[in-house]
Amino acid sequence: MIGLRLTGEANDYVGKGMNGGELILSPPWRARFTAHENVILGNTCLYGATGGFLFAAGRAGERFAVRNSGCTAVVEGVGDHGCEYMTAGCVVILGETGRNFGAGMTNGEAYVLDEAGDFPERYNPELVTIGRVTDPEDAERLRSLIQRHGGATGSARAADLLARWGEVLPQCWKVSPKPPEGLREPPPRVEETAAEPATAGAR
Repeated sequence: MIGLRLTGEANDYVGKGMNGGELILSPPWRARFTAHENVILGNTCLYGATGGFLFAAGRAGERFAVRNSGCTAVVEGVGDHGCEYMTAGCVVILGETGRNFGAGMTNGEAYVLDEAGDFPERYNPELVTIGRVTDPEDAERLRSLIQRHGGATGSARAADLLARWGEVLPQCWKVSPKPPEGLREPPPRVEETAAEPATAGAR
């Protein structure tokens, strides 16, 4: 697999149109700041990506993974409009999100760590739903991606989350697109409660 490793910060449009390989971003090992509280890549990253992997030990800017169509990514926070118009792939956010997350998202999936408990107020409910990560396969996939993220970037954030996994997992949401209108379950049928019409009197 072709890979690119950057030590330091990146600007906008990282991974635009990528269709394979691996991008790894991490701060210098001598950095004294807390990586997951600081931005390491700019806005509109992974625009239209169709494959490959991105691991970034830090936060991304606005419109992260906009129109992502197949890339798998792990970052440690995003700005507004994350996963906007996403059509495939998997995105893991190990930190805060901005507002309007998942607007126009029609396929793929995202996992969001919500330590502050405010993600239900930050996502866009028009086309996506959220639910806690309770399925064992989802939980294992999420854990595996965090492990891979930590191994690739040396992320202290990943190491801490894995060490507290029993506490962390219940704080995670899975974001999934709603099924198309025609495939949604109809609302439950309301039984008739009105009285039977009166019958005509005896002749």
